[in-house]
Amino acid sequence: MKRDVEKLSMLGAVVIGRNEGERLQRSLASILRDVPRAVYADSSSSDGSVERARSLGADVVVLDSSARFTAARGRNAGLALLRRHHPGVEYVQFVDGDTEIASGWLAAGAKALGDDPKLGVVCGRLFEKDRQSNVFRRVFGLEWDGPIGEVRSCGGIAMMRIAAVEKAGGYDDSLVAGEEAELCAKIRREGFVVRRIDMPMGEHDSGIDSLSPWWTRTVRVGHAYAKACFQRDGDGDPGKFKQVVSAVVWGGVMPIMGLTILGLSLRWPMLALFTVVIAGAYALLALKIFVRSVRMGRSQSDAWWYAVFCLIAKVPQFQGFLKYMVGG
Repeated sequence: MKRDVEKLSMLGAVVIGRNEGERLQRSLASILRDVPRAVYADSSSSDGSVERARSLGADVVVLDSSARFTAARGRNAGLALLRRHHPGVEYVQFVDGDTEIASGWLAAGAKALGDDPKLGVVCGRLFEKDRQSNVFRRVFGLEWDGPIGEVRSCGGIAMMRIAAVEKAGGYDDSLVAGEEAELCAKIRREGFVVRRIDMPMGEHDSGIDSLSPWWTRTVRVGHAYAKACFQRDGDGDPGKFKQVVSAVVWGGVMPIMGLTILGLSLRWPMLALFTVVIAGAYALLALKIFVRSVRMGRSQSDAWWYAVFCLIAKVPQFQGFLKYMVGG
């Protein structure tokens, strides 16, 4: 027990957000009940988030508008301030301002890092708030709850060994999405491992209850995949190539081909048979995702919803790919 308390004394937290309102208050309170060393990095909020964070006892860094606001930029700035104010900390819990940390997680994560010097990143099971209220939250809940054990990457809510983060060069400020996967890849290249342990880590409140914000978020994901794959500095991530190809084929080439053939079939009806082939290809892909999800232990209902949204997501991901290719 004493050793666990000592490990918590080596932990600090960085919370990022913009206009999170009451969600930020719940997030910070869930951190500060166990760890007083917390920094809030704010991306130009207009709802009193900065004042709310200070009143709860968190240090605050406000990002200026000289560069694009990104989660990666906020985390880097928050970690820099944490290191200045608390140079003795060795671990950092990164948290988004829309996420409430589960009781007991901070001690468990710090213990895992303390027990294994090769562990660079540890995360637990993340759940979506009110996941049964609508299909968007339901699918988010499936995305957050990944496999247990050693993994290639984690989401934005995770505990990291600061030495590993610094050795890897920190987050890429320019990435609008996928920054955590990019950092985890660099940390693994430095000889550390990333692990998810079977313990509740927190509850995420996406606030996404309709198609439009879900679509916007998925476009950003497609943009991030493209940037990670084709970074102009020559240090692209080959691991994202598969995601980019999938988005281009299933979200771009196949729909365009199907619509073209459907239009031509008005003059040459026999061509309509090819649209059946394309529809069958989508059905087979959905079935593949469904079977894989069921094997992961998901219910058949969850697996079907996940498969359907994986297919739909290819279109906005392709849109994000095009945005990157046009504007970089």
